[in-house]
Amino acid sequence: MSKIVATLIAGLFATSVYAQTTATPATTTPATKAAVKADKKAAKAEAKEEKADVKADAKLEKKAAEASSDVAVAKADAAKKKAKAHKKATKAKVDAAADKAEAHADQKADAAK
Repeated sequence: MSKIVATLIAGLFATSVYAQTTATPATTTPATKAAVKADKKAAKAEAKEEKADVKADAKLEKKAAEASSDVAVAKADAAKKKAKAHKKATKAKVDAAADKAEAHADQKADAAK
């Protein structure tokens, strides 16, 4: 039953749309041409404004990308410095162990005399 009612209502709306006719103007007047010109100018202004908005968005995205790349470079530099410091610390430990072993060997040699 509800399908039948829905079909009848849809048909009613469809026929009401086709029953209405729009009046077409016979000729365009200079006032209409001026309105069209004004609409054209407004459309150009909107396009120009949208273009400026897009440019600003692109600049922001570019800055964000640069900032993220700067962060990546900073992280890489930090990792490089950390590795270098670790290498120096390891070398210092090895040198200290060698010095300690040498001192221990000298002490043994002195004790043996």
